[in-house]
Amino acid sequence: MIDILTTKHFDKSFKKKDEFIRKRALERIKLFQQDPFNFLLNNHALTGEHEGKRSFNVTGDYRIMFYYAKENTAVLTDIGTHPELYE
Repeated sequence: MIDILTTKHFDKSFKKKDEFIRKRALERIKLFQQDPFNFLLNNHALTGEHEGKRSFNVTGDYRIMFYYAKENTAVLTDIGTHPELYE
């Protein structure tokens, strides 16, 4: 099982999302903890200015960005739509 830590930035972004997104995000975080490479998550490495980080899907448009601090510890750094995170 993956241990989850969050940054202050993630916590602030998470609180600003509507109830549906927060609920779906919590479901996907739980799935990520149990099976980080479940096909529903589309867990993938990022490139460019986000190199060293990864992201997984919350919904069709929302993503959670994270990095591995240790082998079994992930730090969630941001949540948002694709344009919010990458543009």
